[in-house]
Amino acid sequence: MAAEEQKEGASKKPGRRKLLIGIGAVAVIIAAVILIRNIGHEKTDNAQIDGHIIPVRASVGGYVDRVLFSDNQRVRRGDTLAMVRSDDYGARVAQAEGALASAKASLEAARSGFSTADLNAQASSFNSLATRESITSAETRLWKAQQDRARILGMAKDDAATPQQVDAINAEVAVAQAQLAMARKQSEASQAQAGGSRSQAKAQQAQVALAEALITQREAELELARINLGHTAITAPCDGVVSKKAVEPGQFISAGTPVCAAVDAHDIWVTANFKETQLARMRPGQPVKVKVDAYPDLALTGHVSSLGGATGARFSLLPPDNATGNFVKVTQRLSVRIDIDLPKDTTVLLAPGLSAVVDVNTKG
Repeated sequence: MAAEEQKEGASKKPGRRKLLIGIGAVAVIIAAVILIRNIGHEKTDNAQIDGHIIPVRASVGGYVDRVLFSDNQRVRRGDTLAMVRSDDYGARVAQAEGALASAKASLEAARSGFSTADLNAQASSFNSLATRESITSAETRLWKAQQDRARILGMAKDDAATPQQVDAINAEVAVAQAQLAMARKQSEASQAQAGGSRSQAKAQQAQVALAEALITQREAELELARINLGHTAITAPCDGVVSKKAVEPGQFISAGTPVCAAVDAHDIWVTANFKETQLARMRPGQPVKVKVDAYPDLALTGHVSSLGGATGARFSLLPPDNATGNFVKVTQRLSVRIDIDLPKDTTVLLAPGLSAVVDVNTKG
């Protein structure tokens, strides 16, 4: 019996040996296939979904009238999330509209005053010109009277003129002199009046400019009041999901108070942290395959968008300083942004922070 058992064991050994050799060969082939497939690929599981998380804050202060959203609700850009009581802001708009109307009326009055002052200035200028012409006329009359007096005095020496004629011509010269003096005084007064009218017109013109500037100010105040009234409606800044609800009806909030956080559903990417030894052949534009842990059956595609400007350690709160003590070399990691093609299935929620595995084809 022992001899028979030895023969059976000897006959089984070659079969086991062949089986082990076959298994080893299959393992070598699988390893070779995996190695060949991984040549030109860089892979990491140190990756996560990333996106814009936008803080939604109140732009104006007041009591919250209504809250129209709940935590983790999907919203569209422009949807109203909450309402601040708007009575005060509506009254400020009405007040600004009244101030603007008053400023416009003041402008019309200033323009009317300027028009009247300008007409008065023109009339004074014409009057000044007329008085200057009267001076010329008076000077002419005085010159003629003086010439006549010279002739009559010459005739009186020859007894050709009577004393009455001499007295008359002297009186005429005196009258002409008085008229010239009066014309000059009138001209001076007219010029002074014309100067005053021009000054008044300039003052009225300045009032018009002031009224126009006041209208610009009132228009800006009205626009600001309308903007503040519009800000009493707190709206969603993007399409996505709102979370971290922080307001309730009746609560008093001030400008800048957090209301919630909005996650942009359309601008999603993957941030992958590759070892520095994996970056030699990595370039923007290379194709990427992405697997998300939350959706094992979902295969996403994308491309390398950009490589980080510094390692994660350099962006930390306390960057390492290797010159201050013993040095231990640690393989550093660099963040790589990967833009992905969003799935058509709208039920898939690619929330920032979800873990992912990325495979970059560095041959692409």
